[in-house]
Amino acid sequence: MSPVLAGVLQLLALIVALGLSYRPLGDYMAKVYSSEKHYKPEKWIYKAIGANANTEMRWPAYLRGVLAFSAVSVLFLYLLQRVQGSLPGSLGFVSIDPDQAFNTAASFVANTNWQSYYGEQAMGHVVQTGGLAVQNFVSAAVGMAVAVALVRGFSRSRTGELGNFWSDLVRGTVRILLPISVIGALVLVACGAIQNFSGIHEVGQFMGGSQQWNGGAVASQEVIKELGTNGGGYFNANSAHPFENPNGLSNLFEIYLILVIPFALTRTFGRMVGSLKQGYAILGTMAAIWLGFTALMMWTEFSHNGPAFDLAGGAMEGKETRFGIGGSSIFAVATTLTSTGAVNSFHSSYTGFGGGITMLGMQLGEIAPGGVGSGLYGMLIMAIIAVFIAGLMVGRTPEYLGKKIGTREIKFAACYILITPALVLCFTAASFVLDTPSNSMTNSGAHGFSEILYAYTSGANNNGSAFAGLNADTQWFNSTIGIAMLLGRFLPMVFVLALAGSLAEQKPVPETAGTLRTEKPLFTGLLVGTILIITGLTYFPALALGPLAEGLAA
Repeated sequence: MSPVLAGVLQLLALIVALGLSYRPLGDYMAKVYSSEKHYKPEKWIYKAIGANANTEMRWPAYLRGVLAFSAVSVLFLYLLQRVQGSLPGSLGFVSIDPDQAFNTAASFVANTNWQSYYGEQAMGHVVQTGGLAVQNFVSAAVGMAVAVALVRGFSRSRTGELGNFWSDLVRGTVRILLPISVIGALVLVACGAIQNFSGIHEVGQFMGGSQQWNGGAVASQEVIKELGTNGGGYFNANSAHPFENPNGLSNLFEIYLILVIPFALTRTFGRMVGSLKQGYAILGTMAAIWLGFTALMMWTEFSHNGPAFDLAGGAMEGKETRFGIGGSSIFAVATTLTSTGAVNSFHSSYTGFGGGITMLGMQLGEIAPGGVGSGLYGMLIMAIIAVFIAGLMVGRTPEYLGKKIGTREIKFAACYILITPALVLCFTAASFVLDTPSNSMTNSGAHGFSEILYAYTSGANNNGSAFAGLNADTQWFNSTIGIAMLLGRFLPMVFVLALAGSLAEQKPVPETAGTLRTEKPLFTGLLVGTILIITGLTYFPALALGPLAEGLAA
């Protein structure tokens, strides 16, 4: 079988698996977030944290819950790392330095999971399982809660109430993420991923010295890092490590985990707003971009250009032979079009255009299908922008899902789409103005520029993947990327929840002959065009200095 055919068959198998999961999972999540019943374990959690899960919240109260919970999470994870050297099960590792502890705490709470450390050489069992893995669950649940709050803003009228944050947080964790993770961990163990609490083992001699391997609860952390679109990795090699991702079957399953909830949430959205066709329109937009990016990535990585590529069948540098170009390309697109950041190959070794595709996927806002929750609310913000543009063209007040998009709503949407580009471009520019940050680059020229641009794109968009080649374990990068991750995660949530509150207060607008039909393929095309144009106008100058310049020079 040719490598190209193998890649296409993997893609088709993935599409079939996602299609079979779409309806049952989407409907189940809609029932979870619409239910008024609380299970006993959930009641115990509410009692322990002192929360009243039956109290409806307006958007300021909902936001305070998001920010308070996240702030406590950052503090707890920071302190856990700082005292690691005194904890049992630390495997002899010392406590984490303050700047790196801050960077890691910000990273995992912001659902970014950017790592400027070697996982198997820095974090013991307690920090990995009691700190990092826990945040993989709850940070994903926070994103889902905010998305559901925005959906309620569309579905409700003449009320500013958006539900209860604590209820949404607990239900997302207990009823959705935990059950799927238990099953998924068993699948990964069956595929060969490890799951234990063993210590450090010496496995022989390597280049004159002993080689050591850690054990760990890898399968259980791997499944939620993908399912919750978290990223990161138990080991420094991430999902390229055979203990995390042993073979082609586990690789395909992990890609499935990355995509299944973000895609299924469009069904949840359609069910909760009372129009499945609206959910299909959002799904069509996400799927069109995802498939387009995947096809482009496979084409540029399979293209033969020189004797080395001819012998390997394509650009195999930096890719695992057990996955091949097809499995690596599909994974790379899935992880950068969502906020996952896990990698099974090294994006710095991709062709110039291939590396640019991974970067552009994040710069779109990671909305195709995006992170769990964040992908849906990001796409709905872009839908509001598209409706506004359509309204300008025909001279009509824009409407979406029966709600008028007025001055207040469009200001919230505009602020949302401006925050992340500002963080990325400003921090990238500052890194080249100062001498010390630019000294961390392994490469010079266009590729070196791409290393730093990719780092801030990954951090501010809460992706977490690394381009490789950049020494990010410095005070400058630990601090500034940490700030970018926190601001890139929580500032957009402020405007999403404010927008949700504004929409919920409105009364429904009756549909007329002049109403834009947002469930039709025409709107899907308009939405795709809006996303690509806005992203292109924002990032094209920076991309021209990095991956485009490198690709055209090849």
